[in-house]
Amino acid sequence: MNRRLILKLENLVQLHGACRQLHTLSYKKLHRPQWKPVQSSAHPVWSVLQYPQFWQNGNLISVVLPQCRHVATKEETKRKKKKMPLTKGEVEIRQKMTIEELAQAMGKDVDHIYEALLYTDVDLDSLEPDSILYEDHIKLIVKKSGMKYKSAKLKEEKERENTDAVRRPPSDPAVLIPRPPVVTILGHVDHGKTTLLDSLRKTQVASMEAGGITQHIGAFLVCLPSGEKITFLDTPGHAAFSAMRARGTHVTDIVILVVAAEDGVMQQTIESIQHAKNAGVPLILAINKCDKPEADPERVKKELLAHDVVCEEFGGDVQAVNISALKGENLMVLAEATVALAEMLELKADPTGLVEGTVIESRKDKGKGPVTTSIIQRGTLRKGCILVAGKTWAKVRLMFDENGKAVEAASPGIPVEIMGWKEVPSAGDEILEVESEQRAHEVVSWRTYAEQQERMKRDVEVIEAKQKEHRMEYEKKQQKLAHLTWRQRKAVLYKANKHLMFLKPKERTEMDKNVLSIIVKGDVDGSVEAILNILDSYDANDECKLDVIHFGMGDISENDINLAEAFNGVVFGFSVKANESIKKLAAKKGVKIKLHNIIYKLIEDLKDELNSRLPPSVVENTIGEASVLDTFSVTVGKNKIPVAGCRVQKGLLDKKMKFKLIRNGDVIWKGSLSSLKHHKDDVPLIKTGMDCGLSLDKHIEFNIGDKIICYEEKEVEPISSWDPGF
Repeated sequence: MNRRLILKLENLVQLHGACRQLHTLSYKKLHRPQWKPVQSSAHPVWSVLQYPQFWQNGNLISVVLPQCRHVATKEETKRKKKKMPLTKGEVEIRQKMTIEELAQAMGKDVDHIYEALLYTDVDLDSLEPDSILYEDHIKLIVKKSGMKYKSAKLKEEKERENTDAVRRPPSDPAVLIPRPPVVTILGHVDHGKTTLLDSLRKTQVASMEAGGITQHIGAFLVCLPSGEKITFLDTPGHAAFSAMRARGTHVTDIVILVVAAEDGVMQQTIESIQHAKNAGVPLILAINKCDKPEADPERVKKELLAHDVVCEEFGGDVQAVNISALKGENLMVLAEATVALAEMLELKADPTGLVEGTVIESRKDKGKGPVTTSIIQRGTLRKGCILVAGKTWAKVRLMFDENGKAVEAASPGIPVEIMGWKEVPSAGDEILEVESEQRAHEVVSWRTYAEQQERMKRDVEVIEAKQKEHRMEYEKKQQKLAHLTWRQRKAVLYKANKHLMFLKPKERTEMDKNVLSIIVKGDVDGSVEAILNILDSYDANDECKLDVIHFGMGDISENDINLAEAFNGVVFGFSVKANESIKKLAAKKGVKIKLHNIIYKLIEDLKDELNSRLPPSVVENTIGEASVLDTFSVTVGKNKIPVAGCRVQKGLLDKKMKFKLIRNGDVIWKGSLSSLKHHKDDVPLIKTGMDCGLSLDKHIEFNIGDKIICYEEKEVEPISSWDPGF
């Protein structure tokens, strides 16, 4: 029995020795010094080897290792603490820090910064985590937080090298060859520009236009029977498309001004003349609709004299051609006049070297992706060319003419559709060919950087102006509260802002009820631009705020619906579609989708939506009018009540209606009558010519000559005062 106890005791001692050795081994390996086994007289190492079943057990290892991991974690934490750059309570600050950057530097959250800015001249509602703070505000926040600050060492930023692409220097005159003239057709809406172009091309362009109104700019190459080629730009005549007309004149050589013989000079006619003058482009006058009985071409020529357009018969240099685009009369005369003027201008271009051109129009095609209608001005465009326009680039995959036929090359003066753009460039962007894709990336990167720098400058200016404005308001408030103690000032400020601090989200939404958030989607860049230009003229924010939360090209998408739902907005689409699944999603989420093909109908629909957001207008409808002929008072209990003796001049006085007292043209009182009597009898109404006595629901003394007006209030549908200009 004693022998068994001794054996068990030996086993326990040996196990204890094995545990100690393993603990030492694991600890040494974790801390990487050279480990050497140390023999203990009481617990030799060989005793472990005699009982392998103990030290090979996985449970034993799992008992030992967690302790070692815990020790290692503490060591790492100590090292991390030592690497902290800031000493406790000291913050490194610099100029133009954002709220988020300051919070990180202080080791606080963003809410702490907002709390520190309470009761200061900073408008908290306008602040975002990326908003830039003034240096004195940064110091104030650090002080309020019980910390010290030190200025960061200024790092000298290396000025980034300009890697933008630029046009080539002028070509050698020896390599120049004649090119087709680029002719822009300008004029007032519905004066026959598209019909004229249609007759020249012998195709049905006008029948495809919505309502017979050109909605886009189009570039077409017309081959005359004589073999001459002319590139025509057909621009919209509608008032909304002023930017498109201006863009058309910047890439053109000749302007054909179309004026209807029966209408004469109109608003867009004058604007078109101005565009041509600004671009320094010669004019040819095409007087259209001369086949109509009421046509008066001579009147048109005389009206144009007032705008410095002098025809040849009046001693000027402007050719005038009387035409009928619908019947095709004198069209060849107009074409010959255009070719003759082009020969005088000696239009030539270099077909060699890197390509240069201009984006006339851009859109997102469902099958082709981003597509541009462009005019080549220099070089010859071929498949595989690397192009840069704005902040995007393209490797030309395919090119098409105006009829959708694929072409292999496009020389100067030729309009072409280009496929292969990474993103949709803006209409009017300059197209430049570069040597490689890497070079294209450099150019786009530089342009993006330059735009960001410019935007940052503008943002800083706006922020500084806003902060200055809020500071002035704050100082005015402080001056009003200067006589109070600091406790009283805080109490006054708290009471003033209490209703805003505890607003629920639903109540905030109700406060913003007079806000119309819209999403604008168009088929091409120019259409979206035209709509946004019209919306820029919106000047009725005091009635209903108009907020464009998103705009872009392409059909209505699920993202548009989700965004509209988030902002309680409306989606407006111009010449785009919304498939059935999108319509069902919009109906489910309660989002309105408004689709239009004619721009002025879209704007009218937008105005109706604005009107629906306005509070109802109350109109006063006068029912009767009476004059005060005498005044006296009646004692009721202890009170004396003023009474007016009146005669009804027109209409009638109805006791149920509302009344107002007018004295010397000013409204003294509005309310209801407490009594209306005729010969001491209470009556419900008094007609014209009858005398009566009346008293008001408020103690007001009457004067002889006062007017008593009886009226009713009616709610009428409000109408926005915004005038889009057409």
